[in-house]
Amino acid sequence: MTPRPESSGSHPEQPAERQPAAAEPVKKATAKKTTAAAKAVAKKAATEKATVKKAAVKKAAAKSPAKKAAKKTPAKKTPAKKTTARKTASKATPAAQPAPPEMEIAVSPAVDAADRERLLSGTHHAPHSVLGAHPVPGGVVFRALRPYALAVTVVSGGLTVELHDDGDGFFSGLLPLGGVPAYRLLVTYEGTVQETEDAYRFLPTLGELDLHLIGEGRHEELWTVLGAHPMTHQGVTGTRFTVWAPNARGVRVSGTFNFWDGTGFPMRSLGSTGVWELFVPGIGEGELYKFEITRPDGSRTLRADPLARRTEVPPATSSIVTSSVYEWGDAEWLERRAEVPAHRAPFSVYEVHLPSWRPGLTYRQLAEQLPAYVKDLGFTHVELMPVAEHPFGGSWGYQVTGFYAPTARLGTPDDFRYLVDALHRAGIGVIMDWVPAHFPRDEWALAEFDGRPLYEHEDPLRAAHPDWGTLEFDFGRREVRNFLVANALYWCEEFHIDGLRVDAVASMLYLDYSREPGQWTPNEHGGRENLDAVAFLQEMNATVYRRVPGVVTIAEESTAWDGVTRATHHKGPSGFGGLGFGLKWNMGWMHDSLQYMSHEPVHRRYHHGEMTFSMVYAYSENYVLPISHDEVVHGKRSLVSKMPGDWWQQRANLRAYLGFMWAHPGKQLLFMGQEFAQGAEWSEAHGPDWWLLDPNYGAEADHRGVRDLVRDLNTVYGHTPALWRGDTDPSGFRWVTGDAAEDNVFAFLRYDSDGSPLLAVSHLAPVVRQDYRIGVPDDVPAWHEVVNTDAGRYGGGDVIHPDPVKPEPQGRHGFPASVRLTLPPLATVWLRPA
Repeated sequence: MTPRPESSGSHPEQPAERQPAAAEPVKKATAKKTTAAAKAVAKKAATEKATVKKAAVKKAAAKSPAKKAAKKTPAKKTPAKKTTARKTASKATPAAQPAPPEMEIAVSPAVDAADRERLLSGTHHAPHSVLGAHPVPGGVVFRALRPYALAVTVVSGGLTVELHDDGDGFFSGLLPLGGVPAYRLLVTYEGTVQETEDAYRFLPTLGELDLHLIGEGRHEELWTVLGAHPMTHQGVTGTRFTVWAPNARGVRVSGTFNFWDGTGFPMRSLGSTGVWELFVPGIGEGELYKFEITRPDGSRTLRADPLARRTEVPPATSSIVTSSVYEWGDAEWLERRAEVPAHRAPFSVYEVHLPSWRPGLTYRQLAEQLPAYVKDLGFTHVELMPVAEHPFGGSWGYQVTGFYAPTARLGTPDDFRYLVDALHRAGIGVIMDWVPAHFPRDEWALAEFDGRPLYEHEDPLRAAHPDWGTLEFDFGRREVRNFLVANALYWCEEFHIDGLRVDAVASMLYLDYSREPGQWTPNEHGGRENLDAVAFLQEMNATVYRRVPGVVTIAEESTAWDGVTRATHHKGPSGFGGLGFGLKWNMGWMHDSLQYMSHEPVHRRYHHGEMTFSMVYAYSENYVLPISHDEVVHGKRSLVSKMPGDWWQQRANLRAYLGFMWAHPGKQLLFMGQEFAQGAEWSEAHGPDWWLLDPNYGAEADHRGVRDLVRDLNTVYGHTPALWRGDTDPSGFRWVTGDAAEDNVFAFLRYDSDGSPLLAVSHLAPVVRQDYRIGVPDDVPAWHEVVNTDAGRYGGGDVIHPDPVKPEPQGRHGFPASVRLTLPPLATVWLRPA
């Protein structure tokens, strides 16, 4: 049953068009033999029209024609200006009679002074109880608020009744009808007349269950009930507007459809949920809108819709009414993606900033290029830096104002769906950066949305993010958690996103994150853990994994928090259940390994442990090895530029490092431009330096060689289960030599679940080592080189092993056999059983 809060006023229990009793008086009134009451109304309206127009509001209320006519005839109680009787067919349905004289009381149809003031000031919580059509003693009263209108006429069947102009945009009239008829409004403005449905004749559009779930903070499809939704309601097409603003004294809708004047479009409050609602008939796709909120102090603010699913192109900030008509073509992909969990599947990620990957391309144009490029290089997934709407491009999308809207810079929401669909049809998974930690302070967005802290914490110390000048979400408020959990589901369900990489998790988990003593308050147990954030992350992960099979969540968590990728119902030593993520970025590996690689080879022996330490904790979580955008900006230099030596050595170091990275336990992530050894830092203004791959450029072969290596690493990786199936199983890894610091050598074995091995040897010194003995199992008759980063086609010195390498019965490194290899300078070599 559709709920009707007490504030919604008097409405028929059924839609007007289903009430024959309401429509019948109209037919009778317009018949050839007009009733005496209708004649009286017409005569009264004609003689008093001029007088009524000049009357002041209070005078009209005190000395209305209805009161003057009370002793004459009931039909004269309406202050309507004129009634036009039209001819109808002789077989008209018998009409209901006017209200009997004994029920008639002098009632002023005009809006009383208190309601009038609240409506004009934008502080009325129940406009539907005043405006629209309402049965009253003596008939039906019609009231409308239409600023700037010259006249408002009620049209019902063949009857047209011009309402009395009460001033300030208010119009009213009392008709002697037995029930509320089906009617429309004719609104006359200077130079035009509009015929429209009355927005204030409709029942609420939200049901009891929706309101209950919103109030409980458990509406997992929140985007279907809040925001702007084109729909058909009570047989009429229009758009439903709903917004959560519990501290507001009143909310109105402003937009292109009312020339950004919301005076005539006040919304009603739906009980104690804090939700405001209005169904506006006759408007739909493409209309711009915002919510005009009256704050508790009486001031007003114009806000974009927090659940807007489409926005204007920044710097414009309006929300746009939208609905999707996209037809997906990725059913096969969605069925297949849940077959193997991410941590046991090949998972090689190409990170992309869409606006700058190929600057100027739209979502649909990117769909013609990005899937083909990524597939050619062998990556299994792309990770998109945040695509949710954000006002400042320099934030790269990490300061979000439109959490439910793909950025309009590149096209419409359906255009973004087209890009995701194209990637899926190319066999590429789509991960999206998601930013639930904080939001910017823009005055038209979420900050103090309804005049008080709402989405942010009410404690200023808890609300202010110390690093970015933004506001942190109040994870302890159930409606805010609902907003974010539903947002995670929204991207996965509505846009078929395959994974969410959750940004800045560490800043969410700790109350003292980037705060000095005295700037934070301990939790109820005296600790520094943000218990609200922990509960939120657990709820988000549990809900996403329950509802969307095959999706993976990934934490960017830079500390040693226990159990980031542990199930939420499994408690660890700290007493907390796991956070429930599927994967976690291994920031420690990234920092340590890049630190090692930045040293000159002659000094690397003193830093050998920086490359081996990761294996001490490699199986504590399910890890991704990230070389992300954060490592190639702001003076950190590009990946190849971090390497020491001349240009040849820099590229050799880079190739060897990539070979080591792809063989190391964990998934791989590489930021765009690094796959072809771009020398300059990334800039969102111009993106990767694609000109480096122009055949007319002299050093093009150097950059193409690195890209060819990345392609081959991905190809061999994808066909070698030993490199990914046991990523989270300690039995899938064994050091051969992890202590050859003097030689700058690292050698280890990776095993498939059936015992099939791959031998990876990284030699990070700039010399050739002949006949270097490496221990191996004795059950492999010969080893075949499948990757050598020093190969000539990659730009190396071509010190390779073209023939199978046979083991010798000479033990080494704790193994019963060994092979003798010629180790290329600054190179990684992979060998598999021949």
